[in-house]
Amino acid sequence: MLNVLSSTWALLLGMLLLMLGNGMQGTLLGIRGAIEGFSTTEMSIVMSCYFVGFLFGSRMAPELIRRVGHVRVFAALGSLVSAVLILYAATPIWWAWALMRVLIGFSFSGVYITAESWLNNASSNDRGKALSLYLMVQMLGIITAQALLNLADPAGYILFVIPSVLVSLAFTPILLSISPAPAFDTTRRLSFRALYEISPLGFVGMFLLGAIFSAQFGMASVWATQVGMNVRDLSIFVGGIYVGGLVLQYPIGLLSDRMDRRLMILAVSIAGGCVLMIPVLFDVPFAVLVLVGAIAGGTSNPLYSLLLAYVNDYTDHSEMAAASGGLMFVNGLGAISGPLITGWMMSVIGPSGFFLFMALIFGVLVAYNLYRMVERPASPDQQGSYTALSPTSSMITVEAALEESVEEDAPQH
Repeated sequence: MLNVLSSTWALLLGMLLLMLGNGMQGTLLGIRGAIEGFSTTEMSIVMSCYFVGFLFGSRMAPELIRRVGHVRVFAALGSLVSAVLILYAATPIWWAWALMRVLIGFSFSGVYITAESWLNNASSNDRGKALSLYLMVQMLGIITAQALLNLADPAGYILFVIPSVLVSLAFTPILLSISPAPAFDTTRRLSFRALYEISPLGFVGMFLLGAIFSAQFGMASVWATQVGMNVRDLSIFVGGIYVGGLVLQYPIGLLSDRMDRRLMILAVSIAGGCVLMIPVLFDVPFAVLVLVGAIAGGTSNPLYSLLLAYVNDYTDHSEMAAASGGLMFVNGLGAISGPLITGWMMSVIGPSGFFLFMALIFGVLVAYNLYRMVERPASPDQQGSYTALSPTSSMITVEAALEESVEEDAPQH
């Protein structure tokens, strides 16, 4: 582990600062939007636009990198992120925020691809440990970002300046690290039809999960402001979602390697859906809301890795990267719809629509999983290893994780 840290600390530090900046802006906009008087529908469009930009960035950034190189793309997109974070406060107009969210989603997608390709190259001799550290850095960055929201008044400029500065500082350790810019190759993606034929459950599940994750990431702060939470309680609630995602990744993954993954997907989905119905049906205290958020995050985040692992159980090694790239795109399409539908439900039935939307999507996933268990025999006896991944990871990290999983599962001679 010390060897991994010595070779990747600059990259990990840079990624931590990037996640601090991204985690702050995602929650802060929900708070500031309420202060500016934006409606729930307007904020749902703003939040959805991040995932529109992120999806386009995942497709276009590799081409930019091939044309002008890692360093230029990284510096250009990083500067754009830093500028947009300041412009939010200077331009409190919802449609302007929506356009800026497209830009910032596109930019963060490209920044992640570039930084993760450097990390993958720097840790080629001990990739498994580097990937685990990277996941923890991602989650810790977002969790810590929620605490930073308490440093100043969200009605002012300071909370927009802080993430801008953090993102600007993130480039210093990465660009000054001794690691050379790695070669970059893009992976072909399977068609939607081919991907669905490999695993209908994986295809449908990733689309549904994208909607759940984006609702959590984009609309949690909008919900919290709608019910009148102060900044302190809001930051604890949102932080709890990511704490749950970090804590439950590994026990769920460990269990999934020892049983039919569909049973694990079913159990996790039922748990998530049932728990999310509690605040819909009952008036619960704040501590229970935090617990509900933690379990929601602790079920949705591992499901991302579970579905990837399940699909890869049915693919050849040569097709794994292409299948995973397609699944990430499907997940991104689902993510665009999440905030929009959640915002509509919150406008129609009130704040409880936030929890009801996610509970219903979990219910659809449970029903479809049961249907697929009838239609298809159990998974192959020889399952691949579960690898903890975050929905915010780029294709670079997913491919590296798949390669590491295959190497671990290969028979030793």
